[in-house]
Amino acid sequence: MAFEVIGRLHRVFPTEQKSASFQAREFVLEVPDGNYPQLIKFQAVQERCSILDTYNEGDQIKVSFDLRGREWNGKYLTNLNAWRIERAGEGSGATTTAAADSRFPSDPFPDYNNTPPPANTDDLPF
Repeated sequence: MAFEVIGRLHRVFPTEQKSASFQAREFVLEVPDGNYPQLIKFQAVQERCSILDTYNEGDQIKVSFDLRGREWNGKYLTNLNAWRIERAGEGSGATTTAAADSRFPSDPFPDYNNTPPPANTDDLPF
């Protein structure tokens, strides 16, 4: 599953060598959400760890990421695996999250409370 989000780079952690052939680097993105901004932790792996070297904390960035999950010792883990990071465009201070897959609607949570009922409410099959 591919997603995108725009926010302010809040914190960048050093690259960690997890094994002889695997490295990972975590970073936190501050995403506005009403009165309470959300601090979302992402992970970059392997050669993508160095992408973060070109950004400073406080920069507005756009992160493309995959949602990954797995089981380990009876516990379920979820990772936000960043695969592309780029500067957010000028004037794009608004934060958006959207599925990159076109099978999903642009607004996954429409406001049904403000939608008028259909004209014909007779939905009985007989």
